[in-house]
Amino acid sequence: SPSTSRQQNQPQGHYGLTSPISLAPPSDKDHIHTQKLIEAMKPFGVFEDQEELYHRTTVLGKLNNFVREWISELAESKNLPPSITEQVGGKIFTFGSYRLGVHTKGSSDIDALCVAPSHVERSDFFQSFFEKLKNLEEVKNLRAIEDAYVPVIKFEFDGIEIDLVFAKLSLPTVSDDLDLRDDSCLKSLDIRCIRSLNGSRVTDEILRLVPNLENFRLTLRAVKLWAKRRGVYSNIMGFLGGVSWAMLVARICQLYPNALASTLVNKFFLIFSKWDWPKPVLLKRLEESFLNLPVWDPRVNPSDRYHVMPIITPAYPQQNSTYNVSVSTRAVMVEEFQRGLEVTDEILKGKSDWSKLFEPLNFFQKYKHYIVLTASAFTEEHHLNWIGLVESKIRVLVGNLERNEFITIAHVQPQSFPGNKDLYKQSGYVSMWFLGLVFKKAESTVKTNVDLTHGIQSFTDTVYRQASALNILKEGMKIEATYVKRKQLHYFLPAGTLQKRKKQRVSDISQNNSGLQCKRSSLGESCSDGSKDRDSRTPSNSSSLNKISKLDISTAETERLYVFEVVGGMWFLILWPNSKSQVSPTEMEATVALRTSGPPIGCTIPGYNTVCQLRTCFVQGQQKLSGTLIADPKSASPKQHYSPTSK
Repeated sequence: SPSTSRQQNQPQGHYGLTSPISLAPPSDKDHIHTQKLIEAMKPFGVFEDQEELYHRTTVLGKLNNFVREWISELAESKNLPPSITEQVGGKIFTFGSYRLGVHTKGSSDIDALCVAPSHVERSDFFQSFFEKLKNLEEVKNLRAIEDAYVPVIKFEFDGIEIDLVFAKLSLPTVSDDLDLRDDSCLKSLDIRCIRSLNGSRVTDEILRLVPNLENFRLTLRAVKLWAKRRGVYSNIMGFLGGVSWAMLVARICQLYPNALASTLVNKFFLIFSKWDWPKPVLLKRLEESFLNLPVWDPRVNPSDRYHVMPIITPAYPQQNSTYNVSVSTRAVMVEEFQRGLEVTDEILKGKSDWSKLFEPLNFFQKYKHYIVLTASAFTEEHHLNWIGLVESKIRVLVGNLERNEFITIAHVQPQSFPGNKDLYKQSGYVSMWFLGLVFKKAESTVKTNVDLTHGIQSFTDTVYRQASALNILKEGMKIEATYVKRKQLHYFLPAGTLQKRKKQRVSDISQNNSGLQCKRSSLGESCSDGSKDRDSRTPSNSSSLNKISKLDISTAETERLYVFEVVGGMWFLILWPNSKSQVSPTEMEATVALRTSGPPIGCTIPGYNTVCQLRTCFVQGQQKLSGTLIADPKSASPKQHYSPTSK
């Protein structure tokens, strides 16, 4: 960490810290615009009603008593003296949106911290406390993510979603008046406990550093609503989470301490659309402490220099809250900042209204090329564990795709979509994510081979290996990646999700995520499995098929075959043959096969005896395309080799 003297010698503008830009009092026009902003936000349910607030308060009270009861029972089981057992205490702290005072109507999740005395181990939290939760009737959808950066237990308590993290202090008891803002509470703690405590400490510090809480909260509500509507609200997917958006808004409040929410929203987009990333955003200067814990500082830590959009937490030890952000996700957010600036400028000039700011991103019309990521499991419990792991690793896939020299943007839609009833019958429970791709424009007309399979396979291998290491890999757990063009998205999503919308107002707030329609073959494969598609799909692909001459596709079992030109003479072919099809491409200079599923070699699933692999063959000037697929695990049949030219 930098020395205190070095910090004091830094210029005022160091790391983006400057004096307030404007101290001007708000005008009557500002008050009018702020009131209009409030009216535009009301239909979206961003303001919590008293009934919901009372219910959440009641749930937190019950959970706090439940934690104290568990800690006391644990002390008895460990034969602690009765005098200590009666006073061990324990407490639940809230942080995040609920603690910041920006909880929204209908959004029932609460971030909470369980603070325990020294006799409670982390293993106790994830074992005995987890089992105790299982026995509560009010608790549903219980799952533990013990290997996360901040380990957490997720569950619903009487209809309220709780994300509960754990920290034990080096104290024999935890009193009700415990103040976590004191750095001494971090003494002798392991790094996971420090990370858990950081959530509460950071939230309290943000509230302390903003000049006007009312203006901060209203502005943060508007920015969070905008971020969710525009699909850039998700820390786990590589965008920004709630605490990062809160820090950005708090920084704007520091720069414009007297401004009202309408002005602050506009200045938010103005400042961050022009921000010189990766210059970090800080609410206060980096500080030292007697604990000598590692803090974010690229002058000292080389790894910190690779963070592309650093937003630094204000509580010690200061950390970058946006380490998941990638080049692609930052580019998407900057584009949205620029749009937000244009829209709010129009609004403040009286040329538009605030509802335009909250128009949703039509993700499925934005790109020409997509990857559909499908995760499925046989049981609901396995599915919850499985999708939690897959979702936490999707940013790895984005990073892999970014490293491909032919891809400029890999944009993941944070929202997942369920499969339809047919998928549930065949694959149990199914979740889908969509990634939009932008290919780099070719500088010449030379045909180019582009291989996307390595990045995809590397991602799926990572997921399966970690699932195997965590002992959560079960029979029926599958992850598949399928390429589709925009016009093929209707096989996976309902028409209402895909229709092109020039303007979408309040009437479109509620989105229908159920009833996904996906044409399927009688072979019972999921809709992401192109190798089983029937000739009922071929009409929609006829224009693409015509781009290659002399293609002989058998009428007995027509496959989904996509051939398309991306840009500048770059051709791609995606082909998934089956045992009955015969395909003879004769004029093809670049091919890409993109279809991965199944665990890598070395990962075993109970009852899962075969491994799905992918083989691609890139040929220039020759008349052949070959692939190798292993049959469905249940059939346990030997490998089937497909060679269209040799059959």
